[in-house]
Amino acid sequence: MTDPDQLQSEVLGHIAAAASPEALEAVRVASMGKAGSVTTLMKSLGGMTPEQRQTEGPRLNGLREAVTAALAARKTELEAAALDARLKAERQDMTLPVGLPPQGSIHPVSQVMDELAEIFADMGFAVATGPEIEDDWHNFTALNIPEHHPARAMHDTFYVDGLDAEGRKRVLRTHTSPVQIRTMMASKPPIRIIAPGRVYRSDSDATHTPMFHQIEGLVIDKGITLAHLRWTLETFIKAFFEVDDVTLRFRPSYFPFTEPSVEVDVGYSSKTGKPAAAADVDKWLEVLGSGMVHPRVIAACGLDPQEWQGFAFGTGVDRLAMLKYGLTDLRAFFDGDLRWLRQHGFAFLDVPTLSAGVSA
Repeated sequence: MTDPDQLQSEVLGHIAAAASPEALEAVRVASMGKAGSVTTLMKSLGGMTPEQRQTEGPRLNGLREAVTAALAARKTELEAAALDARLKAERQDMTLPVGLPPQGSIHPVSQVMDELAEIFADMGFAVATGPEIEDDWHNFTALNIPEHHPARAMHDTFYVDGLDAEGRKRVLRTHTSPVQIRTMMASKPPIRIIAPGRVYRSDSDATHTPMFHQIEGLVIDKGITLAHLRWTLETFIKAFFEVDDVTLRFRPSYFPFTEPSVEVDVGYSSKTGKPAAAADVDKWLEVLGSGMVHPRVIAACGLDPQEWQGFAFGTGVDRLAMLKYGLTDLRAFFDGDLRWLRQHGFAFLDVPTLSAGVSA
């Protein structure tokens, strides 16, 4: 039988001399492998007498433990040395310029918001804003929406716990129409505003999200008719889609806050994919809802409906972005996927102007 002390001295010497992980692995196999010298010596315990095992057992176990510890320690040393060498070789001059262009982009919704603001500002509309957490009076009651109207149901509206200072229920606004109410109560006519912003409804699929963006317009003045509404919408759609002529179709509809109410379809050409003159229209797309402001809404804001009239309209900004830029799934707007943003985003210098064209 090989002397354990002599074998330990030889194996530890080989371990200390191993200059690479590969060399150390070869020493491990030669000593601790199935046919290794230490393993073979450990197997000899089975042929010993009980008295021999009592004497040689501790020596052999000590040999195995010493070799195992030496292998682990040398492996750690070699890995640390390799890391140090790699760090020394992979130096980088942090004073060099990065050389990359700006990586951010303008989201399609933000771009369309800017386009809309530019178009309506040219028609004399101001931008009005309001709180996203509203009370149910501004969000529903003042807009002539009855107490038991389906729009107030929990499956359509996000209600916020607690009441406001006046004891009214609080909701995440379901439209930007409360901004119209607040403007009429705080300002004297004539009024001409757009109200863009985030709104919330309990809905989610490819064309609906729980949060989306809406823009509404309001005009309050004397002698306002549907003809003014039609001209405004025609001018807006021509400028937004950058076409010379459009064909609109007004369909009777119902909204509690307007009377009469109409939904507006725009005539499209499948050849160009854009709004077109009547002769080229072969399909229709609904783009917005509108109508004359209901006299009850005007009266709820402290104005005399016999003296003041007006029209209002509203459309989804996300839907307009989908129509104009060929986007198909509304959910991608909010996924935060950098690949999607790089493909559909806009450069920060693509500022919409009527003189240069609102499209990037």
